[in-house]
Amino acid sequence: MERATAYLLKTESSVYSFDDLKRDGETIWDGVTNPAAVKFLREMKPNDRLVIYHTGDERTAMGTAKVVSVDPTDPKVPLVRIKVGKPVKTPHNLTEIKAHKVFTGSPLINQGRLSVVPLTEAQWDWLTD
Repeated sequence: MERATAYLLKTESSVYSFDDLKRDGETIWDGVTNPAAVKFLREMKPNDRLVIYHTGDERTAMGTAKVVSVDPTDPKVPLVRIKVGKPVKTPHNLTEIKAHKVFTGSPLINQGRLSVVPLTEAQWDWLTD
């Protein structure tokens, strides 16, 4: 299986929103504890593309970002620095995502609590227009 070059990162907007990332410009993506999500963080490389997705009441893809660097020296969770991209043209919500055929079998649907999810090219294209 090919390594993903795009991922979806989930965040509670009241904790750290896409607007916060726009304000900050860059940040370290932290707070990830699920072993499967940590595995996906470890697989990330600089310039991998990211979709920032708000959980909670919103459940909507809000914007893009990219991986700046990955520091694997922390034995528990790698330090992934990300840089803000652009807001998505059409913020798709979870209901729309679940209804779209490109997400059939996606961990985004099948493992709803997973905070880092690999995306296929078709999924990236649809989410980012």
